[in-house]
This record gives sequence, structure tokens and C-alpha cells, in this order.
Amino acid sequence: MRVTSSLRWKIALTTTAVCCAVAAVLGVLVHNVVARQVVGEVRKDADRALGHALGHYQYGTTHDDVNTSLNPPDLPPPLSALVAKGLTGSMVGKQAGKPVMWAAGPADGQALAVWIPFESTRTRLRDIDAAILASSLLAAGVVALAGLFLANRISRRLTRTAAVARRISAGDLDARVGLPEEGQDPRRPHSRDEVRDVAQALDSMAASLQERLEAEKRFTADVAHELRTPLTGSLAAAALLPEGRPKEMINDRLKALHLLTEDLLEISRLDSGVEQADLARVELGRAVQRAVTATGLPASVEVVRDAVVFTDRRRLDRILTNLLVNADKHGRPPVEVTVEGPVVTVRDHGSGYPSRLIEQGPQRFRTGDPGRGRGHGLGLTIVVGQAAVLDITLTFANAPDGGAVTTLGLPVGRLTDGS
Repeated sequence: MRVTSSLRWKIALTTTAVCCAVAAVLGVLVHNVVARQVVGEVRKDADRALGHALGHYQYGTTHDDVNTSLNPPDLPPPLSALVAKGLTGSMVGKQAGKPVMWAAGPADGQALAVWIPFESTRTRLRDIDAAILASSLLAAGVVALAGLFLANRISRRLTRTAAVARRISAGDLDARVGLPEEGQDPRRPHSRDEVRDVAQALDSMAASLQERLEAEKRFTADVAHELRTPLTGSLAAAALLPEGRPKEMINDRLKALHLLTEDLLEISRLDSGVEQADLARVELGRAVQRAVTATGLPASVEVVRDAVVFTDRRRLDRILTNLLVNADKHGRPPVEVTVEGPVVTVRDHGSGYPSRLIEQGPQRFRTGDPGRGRGHGLGLTIVVGQAAVLDITLTFANAPDGGAVTTLGLPVGRLTDGS
């Protein structure tokens, strides 16, 4: 992440920029006030000296100030023009190459001028400007550090909140930000903090979502358990019916409902997190061939490179069976199963997976996509749950030339002692 894109740096830089702007404006104002005052004092001295010189000139007395002259050659032209109009004035100029404060007035049609050295005044103004600049930089630095500190506190809590939001979106509904509510922070008992409000809203949303999902899981498990007993009895009763088309239709529907109930029970067990894998050493190529053969569905198996993995053979068979049933039901032949090392790929040549499934994953009870005609109901939901138990990396995609592609990446670690 670039530094300029970080919120803390944006706040700190903004605070510093505002402080520098304020310091610059105040510095200019202070400079103008002080310069006007300092230059005004020198101007008064020059006007006072000019008054004395004009008095002596009128009375014809001797004026021993060496900084007085009639029509001096270095007199600034604007001041000469002012004196020619019969007025007196003063301004900063140069005399013999040195900065001086000139003051001049009319004397018998001539310009009587006095001058006062101005170099010390300029030095004083430079010192004042340097002090103003140093104070401004110090203030800007202090404000920048304070802004960075405060921005870091805000950014840290926002980062924490964002991390919890990502965990929740990934399925960890137990994640919480955990910031204290307003008035419960002992350091700031009466503070109001918008960041805390956002964090608490996220925690409240996660708690509400978790409660709803838990209620949905309990409802699914309860319905499946309640249906299991009457379905078993119905299947037994249907077996006593006389042979014929009605019996076949009833048995077919009852078996489908029985399989749906078993799927719901399996999903409820997977959702509860109590399922544990019974890991064993398995030759992957042979296991996949047996699983495909057991389904009785038309599918080819190609073992490019075999591998030995540690997995639960029964759960792996369940995953492959559901994928092949889904490909046979919603895809088109040929259905191809490829084993290449610890990676198993199942592919058909149908319309492919819906984009929503690829982006969001399988969702229970969603049986098809109107635009693609592809289902992803309980079967693929069970595939995802069993893959999580086996720590299998599962990827849903579409082939460039058409067809759904499901990739299973099995772990290749060793069994621990006692496993």
C-alpha cells in the first residue's frame, strides 16, 4: 500500500497543510505589523532630523549634522518630485551604495535632505522574519505529529474494524471488533466517537446474522429429524403396495424425499462443526477410479500422475459422487475426471456454472439459474462442507471452450503420531 493512500497520512498531511497555511497568513500579518512599526520609528527620526535641518536653514544657523545636504545626487527621484511640489516626505533608498531612510523638504526652491542609516533596521527585520519562520515551522511540526498520532489512532481502529468485516464475510461470524460502548470507556467516559459507532454497528450486525443463521441451522436439522421417521414408515408401507406403475411412482418420490432429508441432516452436521475426518493413507488415482465406478455414471478417468494423500476415503467418495451427479444432471457429456498429483479435476461439457456460483460459492436450496439452467443446490453445498472437513482446496470455474470445471486440491502432509 502506498503511503499517500493511507488514511493516517492523509489526515496528517491535511492537518499539516492547514497549519502551514494558517502559520503563513499569521506570519505575513505579523511581519507587516512589525515592519510598519519598526520602519515607522526610523521614519519619525528622519522627519525629526529634517525639521531641525529646515529650522537651522531658515534662521541661517549652522547645522553640524553631516547627514544633511542640499540637492544630494543620491536623492531618490520620487522624493525629488515631491519636494518640487513644495511638499516634504520620506522613503527608503540608498546613499553611497548603503541603505538609508531619506527625508527631504523644500528650502528656497531647493531640496534639503537628511538621511539615517537603515542597515541595522533591515537586519532587525530579517531577524524578526527568521523568528517568525522558525516559530511557524515548529508549530507545523508539533501539529503534524499531533495529527499523525490522532490519525494513527483512528486508522488503527478502522483497520481493525475492516479486518473483522473481512473475517465475517469469509464466514467467521464469531469475529467481533469489541470496542467499548459510549460512556463505558474509563479513559473517556463522556466521549462520542463515530469510529466506535461503526464498530458497534458491525458487531451488532454480526451478532444478528449469527443468530439468524443458527436459527436456520436448527430449523433445518429439526425439520430433517422430524421427517426422517415418517419417511421411513412411508417407505415400508409403500413396499406393501401391489406391483405396478403407482407403486413405482410412490417409491420414486419417497426415495427422492428420503435422500433430501439425509442431505439436510448431513448439512446440519457439517454446519455444527462436529464432523471429524478419519484420515488414512490413500492412493489417489485408484480411489478416484473406484469412486467413479461406484456411481455407475458415464465418466472417464485419466491418471496423469498418481499421488499418495492422507484423506478420509468415505468423505472423498461423497465429494466425487456429488460432483458427478451434478455434472450428469445439469451438464452434458463427456464427463472427464483427471488426477494429476494431489489435484483432481472434474469437468463436463455443458453450459457451465452460473457466474453467481463462481463468485459466491454454492448456496443451499438454489436449484438453477434462469439464464444458464445450471443447478447448485444441496449437492454442491455438501461438497463444500466435506471439502472443508478434509482441508481440500475447492475451486469452481468454467472452461474456455464451455463446461463446468471443479478442481480439488488435496493436502499432501504426513499423518501425525497417533492419527
